[in-house]
Amino acid sequence: MRLLVINPNISDDVTALIESEALRSAAPGTELVVRTAGHGMEYIETRFESLIAAGAVAEIIAEHTRPGTEPVDGVVVAAFGDPGMPALKELTGIPVIGITEAALCAAALQGHRFSIIAISDRIKPWYRDCVERFGLLGRLASIRSINETLNAIGSVQQDFKETLLALSRQAVAEDGADVVILAGAPLAGLARELKGQIPVPVVDGISAGIRMAEAVVGLESGPHRAGAFAAPPVKGRKGLSENLDAALSAAQNSTSSAVPTA
Repeated sequence: MRLLVINPNISDDVTALIESEALRSAAPGTELVVRTAGHGMEYIETRFESLIAAGAVAEIIAEHTRPGTEPVDGVVVAAFGDPGMPALKELTGIPVIGITEAALCAAALQGHRFSIIAISDRIKPWYRDCVERFGLLGRLASIRSINETLNAIGSVQQDFKETLLALSRQAVAEDGADVVILAGAPLAGLARELKGQIPVPVVDGISAGIRMAEAVVGLESGPHRAGAFAAPPVKGRKGLSENLDAALSAAQNSTSSAVPTA
């Protein structure tokens, strides 16, 4: 199995964290192709920044799924908030999994109510929107976050480990969380370090994303050739990159060749 893992922000330090946790989480035989957004923000904190990141992620998916390239079996969008999701599922016939949807599914399987631990107060409204979109708002116990200025996005774990641990414990004791989600690629791998220090299951988004992607690819359920996630219809377009245009055309051709249902 070959998975394309995309960091939607431009931070190489965060990509290194993503890759380390992804390698620890992947099953034997899973090959990872890890890429960083070619344009955008140091880290993604708002809906608008997510909008910018979505375009960068689409370009990377297109580069690796256009005809003539070495195929990948699935894609992991490795930023909490899932920039571009679920629209990116329309671009290719292979599974595209966001770490938010993966983490929420993992949390929902392990407890009734979950809390999200985030890296900033500003990010909380966007995360709440994401939970609502997945239909799980009624199971959200809380979103707790760091309310201090970050020194560097790549050192959040080291700088705020005790704060993140305290927030996680508060989510359990005060908010009634059955599961804690450590949100965002900058926190990749921290769940392993805090194992046993939080009295409920702790979900790492990157780990969940890799394992869920492997599971969905393994199901061999088939592509979306009709319905809400089929490729966008053919129409006039201009200004797209060569990769994106080719990938979109391939997706549209695949949809149009689907056997009509009776």
